[in-house]
Amino acid sequence: MNGHALLSANLLIAYSAYFVGTASPGPSNLAIMSIASTSGRRAAFAFAAGVMSGSFFWAMLAALGLSAALTAYSGFLAGVKICGGLYLLWLAFKSGRAAFKPPLRASSAGARVQSVRKLYTRGALLHLTNPKAILVWMSVAALGSSAGEGAGHMLVVVAGCLCIGVCVFGSYAALFSMAAARRIYTRIQRGLDACLALAFGLAGLRLLTSRV
Repeated sequence: MNGHALLSANLLIAYSAYFVGTASPGPSNLAIMSIASTSGRRAAFAFAAGVMSGSFFWAMLAALGLSAALTAYSGFLAGVKICGGLYLLWLAFKSGRAAFKPPLRASSAGARVQSVRKLYTRGALLHLTNPKAILVWMSVAALGSSAGEGAGHMLVVVAGCLCIGVCVFGSYAALFSMAAARRIYTRIQRGLDACLALAFGLAGLRLLTSRV
């Protein structure tokens, strides 16, 4: 009985840590909000699917225990860190430039709709280079392995966290693609683009200046 209670407590802690880390404002969430408000629900779900694919990649590394093994390859991690940091800074530049453009009207928001494949790729690249996502999954891996229950327990933790991620990112896409949210976005578009630029810029600088 005590073993089951401990297992349930560890699962709850891991799920709570992942939910807080995923639902809190970050580059991926802000990008989903922006795309949902400007390009609609279909585009937002395509981008969110890409984000979830990136999350699934980090989840598999956590489940297989490869995240700890990769720390031994400092050269590989340094390359990932530099490429990811530069990509995030490029996104910061694009968002900052958009913040200085005239805001879109609600009737012309559809003009920014992009192909589903391109949006999916953007979402996956963003989450693969998102330091917040990497840190969240490293925390989940540490919490999941602390119980000493083996690979089966870790798979349960990862599967539950992925379900939470689908709900969180999907909710952002659905909520901010509603007509009311899109009308609000047209009034705060520049401010949100500025927040995106700041979030991407800070994430990129943090990744570039972090130690391997």
